[in-house]
Amino acid sequence: MEESDKNLPLRDVVFNTLRRRILMGELKPGDRLMEVKLTKELGVSRTPVRDAIHLLEMDGLVTIEPRRGATVAKITKKDLRDVLEVRCALEELAAELACSRITPEELDRLSFAAKEFSHATANGDVGDMAKKDVAFHDIIFRATDNDRLIQQLSNLSERMYRYRVEYLKDKTVYGKLVEEHSEIMDCLRENRPEDARKAVNKHIKNQVEGVGRELT
Repeated sequence: MEESDKNLPLRDVVFNTLRRRILMGELKPGDRLMEVKLTKELGVSRTPVRDAIHLLEMDGLVTIEPRRGATVAKITKKDLRDVLEVRCALEELAAELACSRITPEELDRLSFAAKEFSHATANGDVGDMAKKDVAFHDIIFRATDNDRLIQQLSNLSERMYRYRVEYLKDKTVYGKLVEEHSEIMDCLRENRPEDARKAVNKHIKNQVEGVGRELT
């Protein structure tokens, strides 16, 4: 159990546990979620497992079919396109706003986050890389000082996690990602909003193409 799950209702603990496994790829698209097996594995009754599975269905991470039961939802090209089109529009806006609002302290943190991500690529730990990538972009979001935009991007970031992990499984993109982070930072540091939008657009479009090649 994660530290953040303590004191939560069992349903939420099970939901968070299964959600993390799906997002990290431990439970793969098409895998069946067997209630009996999960109750034994997690040491809970069937009710919180069943409730958690229905929450995962509402979250788009699980599909429930008659006679087949619950399975981890597949990632399709349309899913990817839908999410990344929205992400691209919001992150372009975030980069534009951050250009004039980011503080020297935030730029320092962004530089540190970029280095942390670069170091993580050398270790090959996809989960660690995904977290470091999220941390990098989160600093930019917060630099906008726009609470509504930050909230929307935070919600979308969770939906993006599966695609981020899939993209990071390809070791050939690591150098490109490090370069793209550096390009985005340069635009923010030099207050070049239009270039920042273009850099973010390229960064996200490369992910669409990279993940899209593996999907149907």
